[in-house]
Amino acid sequence: MRHIRLLIEYDGTDYQGWQTQKSGNTIQDILKDNIFSITGEHVRLTGASRTDAGVHALGQVAVFTTKSKLLSDTILRALNAKLPQDIRILNAVETESDFHPRYDVLRKSYFYIIAMKTSQSVFLYKYLWDIKTKLDVEAMIKAAGILQGKHDFSSFRGSGCSAKTTVREIYALEITRHRKISFMSAAIKGDFIKIRIEANAFLRHMARNIVGTLVEIGRGRISPEMIKEILKSCDRKKAGPTAPANGLFLEKIIYPV
Repeated sequence: MRHIRLLIEYDGTDYQGWQTQKSGNTIQDILKDNIFSITGEHVRLTGASRTDAGVHALGQVAVFTTKSKLLSDTILRALNAKLPQDIRILNAVETESDFHPRYDVLRKSYFYIIAMKTSQSVFLYKYLWDIKTKLDVEAMIKAAGILQGKHDFSSFRGSGCSAKTTVREIYALEITRHRKISFMSAAIKGDFIKIRIEANAFLRHMARNIVGTLVEIGRGRISPEMIKEILKSCDRKKAGPTAPANGLFLEKIIYPV
């Protein structure tokens, strides 16, 4: 058996997330169906991150085993010829049999885009949270500093999470402000905030719940100092709301060299 590792990019707008569901309208199901059409095999496709419905990915990683003798590059080209335009295979390589896309992860990074301008470009609305109000970015940065490090993130854990432990370590939580976003060689002007989170792993909805809480801080509804109390409480109700899925991007998954 051969083990094929895929690097995948997708626009999650029209999908019910990564994980297989009865509806079948998931990234995992679509990929499996297209792999079957190429190899004739019903494969088990294991992904590195179970992105939610509406979440996008620039660097999802997945692995499947096959008896097919097709070259990895041939599989890549065949998949891209069959997949819908909002799902793309960026790379396909043969990997070791003991490689696991989820358990071997060292770090994952996500980023989230927020718009504060009252009117947004029609080309961006699918990929950001349109707040339509000014946020106190300095207060958000102060709170982000408290969230960095190793903590019990139960207060930021979504319902239905099956993780055995709620302790995670955030290596970086960066908040930057941007006056324009590049798109199709054009510079779209606005007032944007980018929140980038890099951690050893994420609980269900953890990134979106952190973003939602930081926005509440930016609105002045929660003080930055309350983050310590929220973490200590291990109570989801103490933190802010879950940010909309469409502003979140799985950026990169890092493995040992």
